[in-house]
Amino acid sequence: MPDILTFLMPGIDNSHTTCLCLALNIFRCQALTRNIAMDKKVLIVKNISREGPGIIEALLKEQDIPYTIIDLDKGQAFPSPQDYSALVVLGGPDSANDTTEKMKLELQRIREALSLKIPYLGICLGLQTLIKATGGKVIKSPVKEVGFKGPDAKPFIISLTEDGKKDEFFNELGDNFRVFQLHGETVELTKDMKLLGTGKFCQNQIVKVGSNAYGIQCHFELTPKMFEVWLNEDADLLRLNKKQLQNEFNSFLDEYTSIGRKLFQNFLKIAGL
Repeated sequence: MPDILTFLMPGIDNSHTTCLCLALNIFRCQALTRNIAMDKKVLIVKNISREGPGIIEALLKEQDIPYTIIDLDKGQAFPSPQDYSALVVLGGPDSANDTTEKMKLELQRIREALSLKIPYLGICLGLQTLIKATGGKVIKSPVKEVGFKGPDAKPFIISLTEDGKKDEFFNELGDNFRVFQLHGETVELTKDMKLLGTGKFCQNQIVKVGSNAYGIQCHFELTPKMFEVWLNEDADLLRLNKKQLQNEFNSFLDEYTSIGRKLFQNFLKIAGL
């Protein structure tokens, strides 16, 4: 290689050709790593059919990243994550404390993914299963958070901790986010887990386990079409004023979508995709 570079670039000395060769080799290794990751699919697991990947799926399609969606609600089996580039577990009405065979296998698969250092993203129930699978606790939330506003009639806001502000998961994002909530349980962390984002009523909102496993209690994945389905089907949302919820969502839809897209783009980057 140095002889070829010297021929193509007369006047270049051996030290420079060595540096160029090293840079080329690093570039080749990075490209190879990315190609290997891109050959594997992202595994997306739905706990209930209506709670799909939304914005996440849109990004995967835009970036031509292959993915597979498994719907546990339809009786599909949770496969081993070992042949996937990342694992995303979505929300649902189950509790991570359930003793069903479905939940036992779900926790087992999450532990398997983490032991293999496969990047993990859990949303709502997906956060709670992450915490349960790694030694934390899932408990009743002091406040059942549903919709866009808390019992004080003010918007649900997530604020980043100092650890959160330094984490690449939030690159190019602010320190506070208005969010949508739909949960009645919360989590207690072990000393090895990092709290990245907090809320006013339910404190433990965004958590990191290990180097590349993240859990989000709130929802950043909603699209308008998904939200309409939830409004018509979810028991907790059916108790609220549908028109008011639609207006609240539409009032900051662009901001919500922008934050969700950037957050999930950051996760895909962390996953090497």
